[in-house]
Amino acid sequence: MTTLLRPFLIALFALFSLIGCGEAPARKPEARILVMGDSMLAWNGGTGQAVSDAIEDALKEPVVDRSVIGARMIYPLPLTGAAGLNIRKQFRAGDWDWIVVNGGGNDLWLGCGCIACARKLDRLAAEDAQSGTIPDLMRKLRETGARVIYTGYLRSPGRGSPIDHCKTDGQELDRRIALLAEETEGLFFLSLDGLVPHGDLSFHAVDRIHPSIRGSAAIGAKIATLIKNEDG
Repeated sequence: MTTLLRPFLIALFALFSLIGCGEAPARKPEARILVMGDSMLAWNGGTGQAVSDAIEDALKEPVVDRSVIGARMIYPLPLTGAAGLNIRKQFRAGDWDWIVVNGGGNDLWLGCGCIACARKLDRLAAEDAQSGTIPDLMRKLRETGARVIYTGYLRSPGRGSPIDHCKTDGQELDRRIALLAEETEGLFFLSLDGLVPHGDLSFHAVDRIHPSIRGSAAIGAKIATLIKNEDG
């Protein structure tokens, strides 16, 4: 990605994000599941086929989706951050049994220039997973009494995706969050590794980054299955 293209994409994502800043919990007062995160979860929401919609279909119950396209875990601007571009500020108080979260991809892909991402990775989650923006957020969400699912990212289809070169950093972030989940009661890490067969483009949108409708449905189904299994 060229240095000229990257700022354009950031601005484009921000514009899309502010068009819809996530559902208000008051619209679904009976909901017990909250979704927070970035475009992996928010994609296809305009047609009612985002990950949260797939969770609703599988569980036959309402889900509040606060996820926003372009959102980051580390986001300094107050106005657009409050509007949803800061994943930590997407949270709204409620009687949540489950909170589904993803994030960190935009911080690494757009936030560190696709090079020298080690420092940003450490800010997201330390190597031992004991500190960082993501561990801090997971602990705060667990303090509400809700169980938390942190969802990893779709893997590249392996056919010229713009995120191919992010594989190593993405896998390391997954490892750190998985370690945090092992050490934190009520926190579950859901890896999407293996969901996309190598060379299969049907799980991705035309940009080969975001999920297609099929991809969103598959992610939602995996999340719903985890919730069903834990709820008994």
